[in-house]
Amino acid sequence: MTMTNFTLETDADGIALVTWDMPGKSMNVIDQSVIEDMDALIEKVESDEAIKGVVITSGKKTFGAGADLTMLQDMLGEYAQVNAQDEQKAAQMLFDGAYRLNQTLRWIETGDKPWVAALNGMALGGCLEIALACHARVASDDSKTTFGLPEVKVGLLPGGGGTQRIARLVNPQDGMQMLLQGKSHPAKKAKQLGFITEVVAGDAIVETARQMIRDGLKPQAPWDVKGFKAPINIWSPAGVQMLSAGNALLRKETYGNYPNALNIMKCVYEGLLLPFDTALKVESRYFANTLTTPEAKAMIRSLFVNMQELNKGARRPDVPATSIKKVGVLGAGFMGASIAYVTAKAGMEVILIDRDQESADKGKNHCSDMLDKAIARKRSTPEKKEALLGLINATADYAMLDGCDLVVEAVFEDKGVKKAVTEQTEAVIDEDTIFASNTSTIPITELAQASSRAENFVGIHFFSPVDRMMLVEIIMGQKTGDKALAMAVDYVMAIKKTPIVVNDSRGFYVNRCVMRYMQEAWNMLSEGVPAAMVENSAKMVGMPVGPLTLNDEVAIDLSQKVMKQTIADLGKDVVDPRHFKLINTLVDDHGRIGKKAGKGFFDYPEKPAKKKLWPELRNMFPQLDPDAVDIDDLKDRYLYTIAMEAARTVEEKVVTDIREADVGAILGFGFAPYTGGPLSFIDEVGLPAFQKRALELAKKYGDHFTPTDLIAQMAEKGETFYQRFSTETEAAA
Repeated sequence: MTMTNFTLETDADGIALVTWDMPGKSMNVIDQSVIEDMDALIEKVESDEAIKGVVITSGKKTFGAGADLTMLQDMLGEYAQVNAQDEQKAAQMLFDGAYRLNQTLRWIETGDKPWVAALNGMALGGCLEIALACHARVASDDSKTTFGLPEVKVGLLPGGGGTQRIARLVNPQDGMQMLLQGKSHPAKKAKQLGFITEVVAGDAIVETARQMIRDGLKPQAPWDVKGFKAPINIWSPAGVQMLSAGNALLRKETYGNYPNALNIMKCVYEGLLLPFDTALKVESRYFANTLTTPEAKAMIRSLFVNMQELNKGARRPDVPATSIKKVGVLGAGFMGASIAYVTAKAGMEVILIDRDQESADKGKNHCSDMLDKAIARKRSTPEKKEALLGLINATADYAMLDGCDLVVEAVFEDKGVKKAVTEQTEAVIDEDTIFASNTSTIPITELAQASSRAENFVGIHFFSPVDRMMLVEIIMGQKTGDKALAMAVDYVMAIKKTPIVVNDSRGFYVNRCVMRYMQEAWNMLSEGVPAAMVENSAKMVGMPVGPLTLNDEVAIDLSQKVMKQTIADLGKDVVDPRHFKLINTLVDDHGRIGKKAGKGFFDYPEKPAKKKLWPELRNMFPQLDPDAVDIDDLKDRYLYTIAMEAARTVEEKVVTDIREADVGAILGFGFAPYTGGPLSFIDEVGLPAFQKRALELAKKYGDHFTPTDLIAQMAEKGETFYQRFSTETEAAA
């Protein structure tokens, strides 16, 4: 027996230790070779009388990260080819592929010998499903040991029996949340929920697993024991109540935009009415059905394949790697302090500078407060806090920047202020130190005019809150060199965030799209659309945060400052007077500057009271009758205005890699993830249909919906963005 991914050693007690260690990969994942090796492994175990039981563990730091989704893309590609000739044959082929892992895992579960999974580190998705098919699971008590089924986040559902085993092991409410939210649980919580058997010290997991077998662990799953009862009876009052509430909650959370989530509900409901083996077939049918949906294809491509490529530095130029040991952060306000926090968390020394020592110390204290919250949530320890704070030097002395590899400017959004700190910094840093501005709107080329070394000047745009937002936008000025870009990418990867690289433009890429989102809400308010409809229609179309909430979060007075700066730079005609009047009225007349002040578009009372729309909004504009408002138009206006702006950035060569347009919009401000991003949305609608609908919206709501020349050309030729601009990505998809 020759296996690529597994090794097998049998001890004197006849217990086989199977070690999963995929060659050439940092983490174990399930691909076709793993499934084939598992079949060979199970056959060896079942046929060898000397083997009394099996312990399966990982030779890597973690047990496994789930399925290799490129394998599923290959399945979809083959399915599309066959489906063009024979739909029934294609459907059967896809089901057979989906059912393959279930068959393999069921072979483990119903065999004559006990299997125990010894889980070091996380086990996610299909890798957790392997463990669930074993007869017991022993987990390390390390804080990094977590378990979850995150398939829902990439448009899929667990396809290796996860929906059926979790539904039978975990109480219904917790089980449904685990499946529908894709949330991971630490080892102790997983044991409490009922799907982990034991939690022990990391160096004891294998021996504990062996001892379970020595103690007579039976090779039988609970549902294979006569008389087994699931945690809930679907036909009982409690079952009806659970499913009714679950369906209502699902509708509230997804608005029907995620077919995979609905299919998860169906798997659980139908599966619990059936014998276990039949239930597995039901799951595989729903998995195959889900895989063919546009939402699954788009989410897999953007949130797995594209994001994985970007996280590996797809946009990094071919220059020698840089080791970043010391980073300067200019400005110790909320943004600067947060940048210092994530930088120190990655192990780099930080010089945190502000205009005086008191302000700098205040920024470091903010880092301390963030760590206290992490400790309270058991995500850090006092020792880790002390070590991280020890890396942050708060000062007002610019001479401390000497020796920095990178300096990140995060001062007030004013060109004069930024010019002053740039000149002050360049007086003390080395000639080859890279200088980055965290500006959110001012073009990098303009800011670089204050620099004597524009080739080392680059934009690194963080999103708030920095510690939670996973996207960082890197902006190339006209003179930015490859070395500066490479270090920016290296830095973003070092702090474990996803970098996208765009060319210079006012607002760059993400903020241009965000502004279109908020501006469309301002348009609706000006037209008299009730504020609740403005907010809720955005959620209905899949935006996780409504535009008025988002505006409050980023601060309404910041919107005012951006408008004023834009007018100063480009003239008053570039800003819609309705928007300027609305924002000025809120800020200047009522002091409603956003959530930070407790009042913006919403009022923010003391907790536990919830926010509520400011009642006076309805008096600012003559109100339309809600029954006269076309809700489909509202929903399309959000999607189309953002998608059109994304297309403009491609046409203007601000975005040169369409993967970044899709990933950036989803990670940057939550653009309807089920679409795969704004360009994937256009492709799925189809360019001719997109153009037609855009023209309808332009006629009713304004010229900003008028299709660009690029859209018109592509519609005429029947092209898609992923065909025209990304041959490699389209081939992978």
